[in-house]
Amino acid sequence: MGTNNIIFLEVIEWFDETGQELIHRIPENGSGEIKFGAQLVVRDSQAGILFYKGKATEAFGPGRHTLKTANIPVLTKILSAPWGMTSPLRAEVYFANMKVFPNLKWGTKNPVAFKDSELGLIRLRAHGIFNIQIVQPILFINSLVGTMGKFTTEEIEEYLKRIIVSRFNDYLGENLDSILNLASHYDELSIALQERLHKDFTRFGLNLERLYITSITPPPEVQKAIDDQSRMNAIKDLDKFVKMKAAMAMEKAAESQGEAGAGIGMGMGFMMPGMFAQSFAQQQSTTGNVLQAQTSPSSGAAGVAIPSKQENNCPDCHNPIPVDSKFCPLCGHQQLVFDQCVNCGKNLAPNAKFCSQCGHPSDEKPAPATCSKCGQENMPGASFCNQCGEKLV
Repeated sequence: MGTNNIIFLEVIEWFDETGQELIHRIPENGSGEIKFGAQLVVRDSQAGILFYKGKATEAFGPGRHTLKTANIPVLTKILSAPWGMTSPLRAEVYFANMKVFPNLKWGTKNPVAFKDSELGLIRLRAHGIFNIQIVQPILFINSLVGTMGKFTTEEIEEYLKRIIVSRFNDYLGENLDSILNLASHYDELSIALQERLHKDFTRFGLNLERLYITSITPPPEVQKAIDDQSRMNAIKDLDKFVKMKAAMAMEKAAESQGEAGAGIGMGMGFMMPGMFAQSFAQQQSTTGNVLQAQTSPSSGAAGVAIPSKQENNCPDCHNPIPVDSKFCPLCGHQQLVFDQCVNCGKNLAPNAKFCSQCGHPSDEKPAPATCSKCGQENMPGASFCNQCGEKLV
């Protein structure tokens, strides 16, 4: 039933046909005159948030709920005559899609600067995928969605990419010396980067469910230098390699016809005993080392811990609490988040002017980090400049 009819009560529900909508508002064209007794039907993968008189008043979990407003059928229309038959008691319902949104892509639009201990200042491109999930729908709507009728993954993906790339650059600068050691650290990088991004995502009521790094690539000229280095590392014994090449060259020359070929073949015959004797001595030494290494116990590789699914714990005292709790029964911490302090992350009560924990103004916004060398603005809290790679003071 429509949300602006005069007589009948509304039945409000929503189905996501695209699979990409994070938030959907009903009525879709703005606010409505949702009446007292209207029925709200919320699915298991959804949460419903009632906005009444311009403010978020309640969040509803799965099930059927009766909405309470001051709009009465027929009577409200009569009383709203001074306002052109439009009731000033406006109400709307936002549906939050609580499922996991997988396979969102992140990557560097422009290469980020990285100071390599062996290769110097280079620029890197990185790409990967990540999954997100709404965990605090009211906070998400108040901080990112605003009054938009719907909000999709396409509209938030670009902003989340910037956050991931900024924290990725910080992590590389603090924990990696050279990209030559990068190949064996992809799993550790992914897990550590996910932990670092947790605070950035929860500030908007989101959970970074999983993050993967698929590639980190330097410029072509740096790749060529790395290939040359790997080719040199593949040659275990340069002396043996040179001798083998010399022997192959002499063999080919000896096969050629004429006195020159015969002379080279004779010279090769005189050189071969000494070369074989030296090779056998080195081979015996190497075999002994290998056998000794095989008899010694080998240490197992440490398993990479996969973060378990988030439990319903109080974020303040970390004790288990009921799913539908509005406040923690043990410490009183507010669970229904309307806003958060940007300084300490404390949940703020509705209409709060200052944070009850650190005293900072509730409307304070984090300032961007400006590089003193190149003047580039970076994400708040960034440690390294994305433009020149310098450490931010």
